[in-house]
Amino acid sequence: MAMHTGENEQGLRKIIDMIRMISIVVLLLHFYFYCYYAFEQWKLTTDLTDKILQNIIRSGLFSNFHKSKLIALGLLLLSLIGIKGRKSDKLNYRTGLAYFITGLLLYFISGLVLLLSDVPSDLVAILYFIITGVGFILILTGGAVLSRIIRNRMKNDMFNKLGQTFQQEERKLTNPYSLNLPAVYNLKGQLRKSWISFVNPRRSILVLGSPGSGKSYFLIENFIRQLADKGMSLFVFDYKYPELTTLTYNHFLKNYDKYPVGTRFYNVNFKDASSSNRCNPIDPRTMDSMTDAVEASKTLLYSINKTWLGKQGDFFPESAINILAAAIWFLFKYREGEFCTLPHTIELIHTPYTKLFTIFRAEPELETLLDPFVTSFLDNNIETLDSQMASIKIPLGRLSSPEFYYVLSGNDFTLDINNPLAPKIFCLGSNAKQANALAPVISLYVDRLNKIINQPGKHPCALVIDEASTLRATSILETIATGRSNDIIVILALQDYSQLKRVYSREEAETIMNIAGNIISGQVAGETAKMLSERFGKTMQDRESLSINSSDTSLSKSQQLETVIPPSTISSLSSGEFVGLVADDPLQKIDLKMFHSSVVNDHAAITKEKKNYLPLPVWGAETSDPIRENFRQVKTDVDDIVEAEMERIMNTPALGHLIVKSK
Repeated sequence: MAMHTGENEQGLRKIIDMIRMISIVVLLLHFYFYCYYAFEQWKLTTDLTDKILQNIIRSGLFSNFHKSKLIALGLLLLSLIGIKGRKSDKLNYRTGLAYFITGLLLYFISGLVLLLSDVPSDLVAILYFIITGVGFILILTGGAVLSRIIRNRMKNDMFNKLGQTFQQEERKLTNPYSLNLPAVYNLKGQLRKSWISFVNPRRSILVLGSPGSGKSYFLIENFIRQLADKGMSLFVFDYKYPELTTLTYNHFLKNYDKYPVGTRFYNVNFKDASSSNRCNPIDPRTMDSMTDAVEASKTLLYSINKTWLGKQGDFFPESAINILAAAIWFLFKYREGEFCTLPHTIELIHTPYTKLFTIFRAEPELETLLDPFVTSFLDNNIETLDSQMASIKIPLGRLSSPEFYYVLSGNDFTLDINNPLAPKIFCLGSNAKQANALAPVISLYVDRLNKIINQPGKHPCALVIDEASTLRATSILETIATGRSNDIIVILALQDYSQLKRVYSREEAETIMNIAGNIISGQVAGETAKMLSERFGKTMQDRESLSINSSDTSLSKSQQLETVIPPSTISSLSSGEFVGLVADDPLQKIDLKMFHSSVVNDHAAITKEKKNYLPLPVWGAETSDPIRENFRQVKTDVDDIVEAEMERIMNTPALGHLIVKSK
């Protein structure tokens, strides 16, 4: 191995200087031969130089006008190869080439001066010397500049984006459940086509991205199209109703022949009752025990009172849950659940204490649930009792409207969307203006649906929940964890991890983040970006370091283990650009699971497709009369139930001790 010692460098420098000197000598001989007449006039010729010149002429150096100039130029270029001047990152190729090319032009065009006939010969020679000499010097200067330039990629890639690029899966991997997104990615500055292949979406897909990152347009809409094409039962939560609902409906019609006979589309929304089906989330046909009533009560109240999430097990929230569960279960038992709906439950809760507690105590299964409330009432601890009941009455009272009651009290369909005998496409639409009031009801729908569908032997189905942080359904954790074996795909989309923590407890939010097998994220920042970056891990990346001092400049290259996708990159992603990890399958192994690419959408085709969408059908009441009549009927039903039960209890001596009277 050669050693770069001072003696070696000094010897090389002497050789370079000698070659350059020879180049200059050849050029001077060229001047002397082709401008000999001028040297004669200046009396600069001698017999000795003439003899030397004669000998050189015999060598053929001057057989052609350009031959000697080319030899001089060649020697000059040869000397430039060995230049090791102090390099600088401030020099650029444009400056060096400008000097070099200008010098070449002057060096060769200068011969035209010798053709001038009207100018004195000595002046012609001087002009030729000057122009050729300037060209020679410019060539030397340009070559020196080019040899001192540092090809420093750090100046053009200050964020090391090229160093962070990595090989990604480019094959389109398919199976009966797979979801595939066409994409392009950057590999060392070269754009390459690829596919983001979710070969095992049954391990759930978590979609993250701030507003405008392209979650819905690039991801959710594509997922719905492909799921409909596979003939799967679908539940779609449409926060921005009716965008996703319209898309789902039209793709269901497009792929109708791929679904089992009898598959139907249902749409529940609280924005326009005339275009909504009616569905009772606590339909007694979907409830098996009081546990279902308690879970439904928890879902409603924890969605209403998010501060209760950290107080689970405390007296105040647990007692409120018990009283609401008691109301649901009472209606479940009464006349075989004929009036077991959420509107009837809301009205029943607003019954005066004496009547409410009396009819509840008459149901043996509810007596223990009611004991704390009855005790508070009989002890005249009305202030505490009122606080407990107000925490239920006030938020549920916001749902006391004709439109809400109309949608929630009907039975157009049940939530068993993956029933193999009658699969369903169910879209649940929210209303942005009433999002806070609707959150408990939306959460109840999702929670009940997850408990019903997560059973073996059902039709393959998928849950697509956009803006998942606007609802709370703890049963979705179990579906994510165990739904794979029951052919259930869960796709959750939210803006940020902090939103998840605001709706769920910290433990529940971490569980959702950690057990999701597939994750895809657009632009996010803060804690979410850090979590994702740590999840993606590290890779070996090229590094360059530049050292400049007064005598020398050095550029060193190395490889270091660095974060493959740092938080800063995740927080600066463009719209449609995503990072993530895919989960493989035992039968379809994927070595390159990580991706950082831009999803490719055919914008023209999508725009044309949406223009041709059919409008949503109208299922509900076309006028307000049935809606208002239903509202009055619910109130009448509850009044009749309470009066009938009170009459029965008062006329039954064995139940007389259950009557609650105010002191």
